[in-house]
Amino acid sequence: QVQLVESGGGLVQPGGSLRLSCASSRSILELRSMGWYRQFPGKERELVATILGDRSNYTDSVKGRFILSRDITKNTVYLQMANLKPGDTAVYFCHATDDLPFHYWGQGTQVTVSS
Repeated sequence: QVQLVESGGGLVQPGGSLRLSCASSRSILELRSMGWYRQFPGKERELVATILGDRSNYTDSVKGRFILSRDITKNTVYLQMANLKPGDTAVYFCHATDDLPFHYWGQGTQVTVSS
């Protein structure tokens, strides 16, 4: 089992920045992948960014604005979000997989971009 605890969501003005954090109860070196999804009201969750091995992947709408990073010593991944737009408003979920693969999810954190 893996517990994922998120933090860092909130309200920000358009053009602003936020950093989301996701702390894993297991060493992230033991996880196959780790990253973030988001869910818009009435929509399915969609991939935002993920790290698989040493390779990071981003959905097109966030490329150049969001950066995914990880701190192995803290078993934590971060999503640094810049130049935020109202269209980024969503609930953001931390996600991880192990080698089975089994999928783990955080509880979700709200990001609201509004003036």
